[in-house]
Amino acid sequence: MTATTDSARSSLEAIRTEIGKAVVGQDSAVTGLVVALLCRGHVLLEGVPGVAKTLLVRALAASLELDTKRVQFTPDLMPSDVTGSLVYDARTAEFSFQNGPVFTNLLLADEINRTPPKTQSSLLEAMEERQVTVDGTPRELPEPFLVAATMNPVEYEGTYPLPEAQLDRFLLKLTVPLPSREDEIGVLTRHAAGFNPRDLQAAGLRPVAGAADLEAAREAVAKVSVSPEIAGYVVDVCRATRESPSLTLGVSPRGATALLATARAWAWLTGRDYVTPDDVKALALPTLRHRVQLRPEAEMEGVTADAVITAILSHVPVPR
Repeated sequence: MTATTDSARSSLEAIRTEIGKAVVGQDSAVTGLVVALLCRGHVLLEGVPGVAKTLLVRALAASLELDTKRVQFTPDLMPSDVTGSLVYDARTAEFSFQNGPVFTNLLLADEINRTPPKTQSSLLEAMEERQVTVDGTPRELPEPFLVAATMNPVEYEGTYPLPEAQLDRFLLKLTVPLPSREDEIGVLTRHAAGFNPRDLQAAGLRPVAGAADLEAAREAVAKVSVSPEIAGYVVDVCRATRESPSLTLGVSPRGATALLATARAWAWLTGRDYVTPDDVKALALPTLRHRVQLRPEAEMEGVTADAVITAILSHVPVPR
């Protein structure tokens, strides 16, 4: 490990510390956001209203020297409100393109499943191709580019399920649970001491990493070695989802690639330059849970995607 690599890792670790100044608990969600940054991936945060999903992303933005924008997704939001549109300029008698909020480094898509599928799909090209096409002209998005979307559980009134094609564009789906009693007391204690979630600067959050740190970290992650046995293990786990009697849809090869990428990022974050089966297991749930679909009968019996994946991990032989 070189000094540059160690410096990049320290910067990424500092992001986790900064977010902790605003968000109590939720360590796994914070780690997931950092892993997504390393993998050039997008993140979906699911949880009931009021568990600090938006605050998590805003704290991430505050800890990075990157441009950030926020879009509140509502039922009447139009695709052009996200991507931008052609605007007529009376002075020149010509149409010019006006950038939408997607032209940023970190886009907070708040409550993404409160808008209809037509508007949800406006993000598909941006997330996959890192560009937006309007009136036949492709326009590149800034680098780095990350979408961090929050969503309420689908059972909530006024929500639209995200189509499978869009779910598959998210590298990770992180669940943000209700805090433990101790963490909730910590939240109240901070608020009693004057913490204002709308003023993160006053809470002491500062940019601790920038685009250069991120690029150095990504280059280091790309050098993390993967043995043929580990690659085979990732494939076996993903193929087992396709054969599960509880699932109608298993993990695609793209999902297997995503699991390998997140496992490499986690290995690097923990100080290793090689991937172990434990790295794969650590990231399996957030990387795969949104890429599988339960059978209706399994869902009625209370089976969850997490339970199916956990069972698969316990049965697939681990390489020695």
